[in-house]
Amino acid sequence: MQSTSAEQLQIILDIATEAALAAGAVLRDCWGKIESVEEKGRPGDLVTEVDKKSEAVILKILTRHFPDHPILAEESGRIGGDREQYLWAIDPLDGTTNYAHGYPASSVSIGLLIDNIPHIGVVYDPVRDRLYQAAKGLGATCNRRPIKVSSTTDLRHSLLVTGFAYDRHETTDNNYAEFCYLTHLTQGVRRGGSAALDLALVAGGHLDGYWERGLKPWDIVAGIVLVEEAGGRVTAYDESPFDLQSGRILATNSQIHSALSRSLLATPPISVWSNLAEMQKLT
Repeated sequence: MQSTSAEQLQIILDIATEAALAAGAVLRDCWGKIESVEEKGRPGDLVTEVDKKSEAVILKILTRHFPDHPILAEESGRIGGDREQYLWAIDPLDGTTNYAHGYPASSVSIGLLIDNIPHIGVVYDPVRDRLYQAAKGLGATCNRRPIKVSSTTDLRHSLLVTGFAYDRHETTDNNYAEFCYLTHLTQGVRRGGSAALDLALVAGGHLDGYWERGLKPWDIVAGIVLVEEAGGRVTAYDESPFDLQSGRILATNSQIHSALSRSLLATPPISVWSNLAEMQKLT
């Protein structure tokens, strides 16, 4: 495959940014005005008319500029395009539950895979007007200013973030044990509710690490680019190369990566947490 130049990546990034800002304007205009909320099959997996309006805006801009690029969108699925070298992964409203409740932690996420590798990432938080941008080899920014991951070197001094998959009601592989265990080992674990925004905050140095399971490409492609271009590291839980189809991700400032990986893999069953003495032994 022919490589994409830095100049081409910048042009693509500018167009992705145009789409994210336009979608963000929809989210901002509709803030606090949602008329209907539906569940998409699982408890808590919500969709609103705002998700659909935002996605329509993004699709219009991307298909105008890149009519031959396929797009994987949360609400529309895979659509259009025959140039398999490229694949857009978009979430028009990441953090729908937060948005529907008026909780200010949601975002627009637009990422581009080239030859199955994340190359472009734009995450826009319209409520707080924070625009995160990155392209492979070109660095990462927030509101046009360069950003970098934190310098925290000890897991004990870290602040982490995670989330819970929509199937958490149906499976014991639900991240509850990891959340409890790592809350005990660190300065705290937050639950943001928007995977794209969580990754952007790791890229910006506000959080030191992030892990989650049950994710889709549209949740994380953009954020992966942000973290890597800000100096961070993204892998599977066991530090093997990240697999986009696995739905599991470990992203950190790179300094605490191995320690966090070991802790995730060593997390004891949730049942042991009823015994405080046993918990103390584990640390």
